[in-house]
Amino acid sequence: MSGSRLGRKEVNLCRIQYAIWKEECKDMDSHVGSSKIITAPIITEDGKPIKDPLVLLEATSDQHTMQGSSSSSGNENEVDKSENRVVNKQTIEWKLLLHQIGLDVLRTDRSMVFYENKENLSKLWDILAVYAWIDKEVGYCQGMSDLCSPMIVLLNDEADAFWCFERLMRRLRGNFRCTQQSVGVENQLQHLASIIQVLDPKLHDHLETLGGGDYLFAFRMFMVLFRRELSFGDSLYLWEMMWALEYDPDIFSTYEHIGTVAGVTPGYKQKVKSMRQFGKYERENMKNGTSDNDGPVPISVFLVASVLKENSPKLLQEARGIDDVIRILNDVNGNLDAKKACAIALKLHRKYLKK
Repeated sequence: MSGSRLGRKEVNLCRIQYAIWKEECKDMDSHVGSSKIITAPIITEDGKPIKDPLVLLEATSDQHTMQGSSSSSGNENEVDKSENRVVNKQTIEWKLLLHQIGLDVLRTDRSMVFYENKENLSKLWDILAVYAWIDKEVGYCQGMSDLCSPMIVLLNDEADAFWCFERLMRRLRGNFRCTQQSVGVENQLQHLASIIQVLDPKLHDHLETLGGGDYLFAFRMFMVLFRRELSFGDSLYLWEMMWALEYDPDIFSTYEHIGTVAGVTPGYKQKVKSMRQFGKYERENMKNGTSDNDGPVPISVFLVASVLKENSPKLLQEARGIDDVIRILNDVNGNLDAKKACAIALKLHRKYLKK
């Protein structure tokens, strides 16, 4: 979102668009942009304001807040004024998310001095609240605060941080599409199972014996891209390396368009003159012609595989149940070398393609 990639005019348009969306959200709930964070429910599932003392203390829901949804859409039927009740379904669903966003924000990167400033916490809450409104299909899910936090830390302008997070979500929002039947990262978990089965069959068989053949214990690594396994600085270092290795000019060009939101990208491609323009991981995929209906396997799958391979001896010797697997992988925290993990991931990728 810097001026070096986008023109100053486009950057200003992005900031204006964010301000418009934020104002819409503020009309629906006056806590947006107020430097306050909601940590208790303010509305029931049928749209009635909650008058619990705790809620009134933490997030006073005044008359302006409850009537704002009608001004944002121009639909007077969105609020039942006789009961002071919101009747618009989308507004209710959004309001129901606000306290969950607040609870997660208060748990995000709290060891950092940066978040001792309450204004920085409220920035994070505001951005996630606005995103939950514009991406109505996904809304907000736990883990998004971990992905958004670095944008707040690195960028002074709140609108710029929002747009960087929105671009990141274009890549990752599929991870947060969960139903009663499946989780958003299911394909990645299946790829991970196939990779370990091929490259370390003993470990795969052991995990299956323990009831971990679905590899759900790796769920968090995929959802928040190692933010919990690495320090703040190392996780950003890993992200940069990972995306450089995966670099595809055709995909990158879609991130420069400001007219698309929440995963909808324009249908055009630029001509690529040489494979050298691609990242190292993508070049390997192109040479081997490896792709399926969902595109090539993301390098994050091989990164998780590298963690399992490095800890394979310990998992085989010590893991007697899934709780042990989770404990051993949690011990990776602070000990994972990002550069080494990427190098091992590339080696595993080459081995897997050969086999």
